[in-house]
Amino acid sequence: MTEVYIVSAVRSPVGVGKPTGSLAPLTPINITAMMLQEAIHRAGIEADCLDDVIWGCVSQLGDQGANLARLAALKAGFPTRIPAVTLNRMCGSSQQALHFACQAILSGDMDIIVAGGTEMMSHQPIGSDWPKEWPADFPYKLVHQGISAELIAEKWGLSRETLDDFSYQSHLRAMQAIQKGVFESQILPLQRPDGEIIKTDEGVRMPPDRQKMAALKPVFKENGVITAGNASQVSDGCAAMVVASVKAVGVYNLSPIARVIARTVVGCDPILMLDGPIPATKQVLQRAGLNISDMDVMEVNEAFASVALAWIKEYEPDMEKFNPNGGAIALGHPLGATGAVLMTKLLYELQRVKGQYGLQTMCIGHGMATATVIEKV
Repeated sequence: MTEVYIVSAVRSPVGVGKPTGSLAPLTPINITAMMLQEAIHRAGIEADCLDDVIWGCVSQLGDQGANLARLAALKAGFPTRIPAVTLNRMCGSSQQALHFACQAILSGDMDIIVAGGTEMMSHQPIGSDWPKEWPADFPYKLVHQGISAELIAEKWGLSRETLDDFSYQSHLRAMQAIQKGVFESQILPLQRPDGEIIKTDEGVRMPPDRQKMAALKPVFKENGVITAGNASQVSDGCAAMVVASVKAVGVYNLSPIARVIARTVVGCDPILMLDGPIPATKQVLQRAGLNISDMDVMEVNEAFASVALAWIKEYEPDMEKFNPNGGAIALGHPLGATGAVLMTKLLYELQRVKGQYGLQTMCIGHGMATATVIEKV
């Protein structure tokens, strides 16, 4: 077992993660169930073919608790024999779900898995699962990610203007992608209880206002450079992928869209925290036997503009291939779902531009990062 394939991928529109957001009236169980059903439908299989559901979710409490993946699989009508697990590797959760699915298949234990993630930040706000205070004897003086983003900006010499320019371009690219219908085939429109159909990412400024962005005050540090305008948006969203072995592709006559050729997860300094995508990219490219110049599409999560720009300084990518349709600053960051959302975007963009290789990487709280390299089939 040396190869593993992604057979289908689908995502929800990403909603603003507030009680007034477009997806807020939906429940995490229902939105996840709909994504599970759509993923196997697009793969051309029945749920009975599945071996497992592996799912990312960060704030696993309240209506996202009690093993969301299992509850959603049952709600989706999957046979009771299909197990499911929900995991938390913070922002990398659903990218890690894909990695675990690949590893289970490559080990020979399983043949077909649905992997993905859900986060409804309008229901369970970021930090809901944090302890009231860190233990007094904890070996690191942990800081808010916003402070880490400031440290990244300082270390890589990134000015407020540079961060805002990058963020403005993220919104412009996302707006242009929406206007051209780039996302339509990858999004499953969702019907709210009031009957309204949501089919477009909600957080994109159309058009963005550079002057308003410049007027925003720093959030985390006096005279700092990180603002609400150059950080990712609090969001609701969900995405799913069907992952299959070579054997399953043959038995069920499946049509893979990509081969997963390398995966990694790394740790890094828990205070600086957000520079993990830099070593993760180096490691995953080494495992793939490829260079950054081989990548036709790159999705680097825009948790903060400083994170993406530090990565850009290190790797000097072709910027036409870097987050070509905007990133989380414009499109939002539904924590546990973002990894699967980015992979879905990457898969569809590779097909659209007729590229061969794609890279996805994202920073993770407490100093970690995931990275994946895929090849279009």
